Amino acid sequence: MARLLDNEALERSSVVANCAMNRERRLSGSNGYGRELGIDVAELIRGRLSQGAESFAWLDLCCGTGTALLECAELVDDPRLRITGVDLVDFFAGPPHPAVDFVTASVTSWTPPRSYDLVTCVHGLHYVGDKLDALARAASWLTADGLLVANLDLASVVSEQGDSGRRRLTKALRTAGFDYDARRRRIRCEGRQQVRLPFRYLGADDQAGPNYTGQPAVNSYYSDTASA
Repeated sequence: MARLLDNEALERSSVVANCAMNRERRLSGSNGYGRELGIDVAELIRGRLSQGAESFAWLDLCCGTGTALLECAELVDDPRLRITGVDLVDFFAGPPHPAVDFVTASVTSWTPPRSYDLVTCVHGLHYVGDKLDALARAASWLTADGLLVANLDLASVVSEQGDSGRRRLTKALRTAGFDYDARRRRIRCEGRQQVRLPFRYLGADDQAGPNYTGQPAVNSYYSDTASA
């Protein structure tokens, strides 16, 4: 097994600290949130608000500079919209917008003060140690009709034997309420879920090398508690 790091050591890793994957990503365009998530975030929010929703809360994990969040706030321009961006690095774009709050924190330990109508994570899970726990926690933060969408590479979720165990992992995720698109490497969850997956996190390998994006990423190792 590779040398494994805990969350604290991983967050000091040069692979995570120097990650530029999502730093300047915009809301739309060839490299934007719409293309990566498969949804038009601004239109989704406008649609919900036009139907009479009292409010709409969007949480973006691993938000980078938060450029896309500020763009969305300007486009929607509705006092009922609240946007929160969380990132490990305290380097956010400006000028500030009254609808947008930025939080400097680790997604593995941060706990939100509310539930959200939309939770997203654009390529951020590639650099998170316990990816499955991050997904489980995010699913529990949704409103009853909320939506979670994130990029997830199952090849980076590795068993203690060193293989991916992709079929069992996909089945466990679907049983827990997630839908996984293997071709686009995208995971979704609709409505708040209390998720319990049959895997125990062992640690992360920051020397796994490039993933499908071409950028160095982190492999996360798990033991299978169901077969223990």
